[in-house]
Amino acid sequence: MKPSQLLLALVSATGLCLAGAAPAQTMNKEARDLAYKNAASQYKMDKAACDSLSKNAKDICIEEAKGKEKVAKADADATYEGTPKAREAARDARADAAYEVAKEKCDDLSGNAKDVCVKEAKAAQTRAKADAKVDRVATDTRNSSSEKTAEARRDATEEKRDADYKVAIEKCDTLSGAPKDACVRDAKMRYGKS
Repeated sequence: MKPSQLLLALVSATGLCLAGAAPAQTMNKEARDLAYKNAASQYKMDKAACDSLSKNAKDICIEEAKGKEKVAKADADATYEGTPKAREAARDARADAAYEVAKEKCDDLSGNAKDVCVKEAKAAQTRAKADAKVDRVATDTRNSSSEKTAEARRDATEEKRDADYKVAIEKCDTLSGAPKDACVRDAKMRYGKS
């Protein structure tokens, strides 16, 4: 499985776990502070485990440790605050963490393959964040308007289409001449670009 496919599966799975979630139980400040301390302690242990690795494997390991800490803290905030905006922030933290790890994994590649890998990672992050925003708007009690939800969905669809278009154009860079022109033309037509 390519790193970009793995990233997409990871982001999709975490997004599904949180999508449309009902207001979660909240925690008190002490519990949130404890969750923060646990996240920091776990980060130190995870980072120490990375010391036995070298080169890009170590970099990937460190990014995974950082991401795990950020996600744990964002989840604690989401549970503490219990708001749609806090849940969106937690999902954004997951998307950002997955993006950073995927981008680091792309460093094992070179040339256009690396460029495509980075664009695919960015597209997965964009899709996850757009979905999180739509869910927040749809569940936010202050924005119960179906018009605002529809607008958020349109915006998310456009953001996702733009991200996928950038991936398609990057893939065309491996070609030259008429095949590249055809690839670019096909991508523009598929994603509604002029």
